[in-house]
Amino acid sequence: MKKKEKNPFVNSDTNKRYYTFDCYLKRRFGRKCAKISLDGGFSCPNIDGKVGYGGCIYCSERGSGDFAPSPVLPLKTQFEEGVRLINGKWRDAYYIPYFQAHSNTYAPLSVLKEKFEEALSFDRVVGLSVATRCDCLDDEKIEYLRELSERTYLTLELGLQSANEKTLRLINRGHTLADFERTLEKLDGINVCIHVINGLPGEGRKEMMETAHKLASYRPHEIKIHMLYVLKNTPIHKMYERGEFSLLSLGEYTSLVVDQLEVIPGGTVIGRVTGDGVKDDLVAPLWTLKKTVVANEIDKEFARRGTYQGYFCEKR
Repeated sequence: MKKKEKNPFVNSDTNKRYYTFDCYLKRRFGRKCAKISLDGGFSCPNIDGKVGYGGCIYCSERGSGDFAPSPVLPLKTQFEEGVRLINGKWRDAYYIPYFQAHSNTYAPLSVLKEKFEEALSFDRVVGLSVATRCDCLDDEKIEYLRELSERTYLTLELGLQSANEKTLRLINRGHTLADFERTLEKLDGINVCIHVINGLPGEGRKEMMETAHKLASYRPHEIKIHMLYVLKNTPIHKMYERGEFSLLSLGEYTSLVVDQLEVIPGGTVIGRVTGDGVKDDLVAPLWTLKKTVVANEIDKEFARRGTYQGYFCEKR
């Protein structure tokens, strides 16, 4: 019997028991699609003083865009460099430019239009991903994004990180859960990918599962689950050195992610189940560098339990 036949989860074309982004894109576009990270040179209201200074306590100077090319390069040059890097693996792939660094709707609408429309004009592009914050989306920008989503496969990536108000204050997020939910409601009809982080200071399994249940209630198009990692020269690095919190082990993390995915509806796309920082800047945990190992451990835990994404949604 093939692995595929053993898998009880319907939204899979491999042994994965969760709805991978790769599977979703292959079903939608009929072939491999690859995201190409870009840095549009945007800033963030949590850095320049509009809502706060210093950014979130875990954020690097590149604002989560550590793997994107330099923002001084033209967008087309950045895109071509990204394509070159993946051409050895996927020569016939389609591409999705990903505006990743900082808050990519934090600029006048005219600037957004110029950059987004340029990215959509590149060869073999079938969509666009835009990472931003809930407080960088006024009605005029949302109207443009809605129109854009009717022309292409647009995903708006919003960082929530935690549904716990105390945690949001601690990490210097600069917005509340209510702020996030108000914006999410306005984005109805636009594909939204919500980011969360496991292992934030002060949170245990209870708080992280509460965030997962909140995600399930939103029923977004996609979610991304990250492990908290500590980078050099960040506020959280100092907290870690002072022993103010401990990090999850690989076993704790993989068990938790499976717990969370079991309550996420099976039709929600899972954009990622872990993340990693730049190796030279990473303080801990070092196991996050082995993304394949993390993914494999999650697969094994699902198989051991005999469950899959949305398992408890079905039971209810």
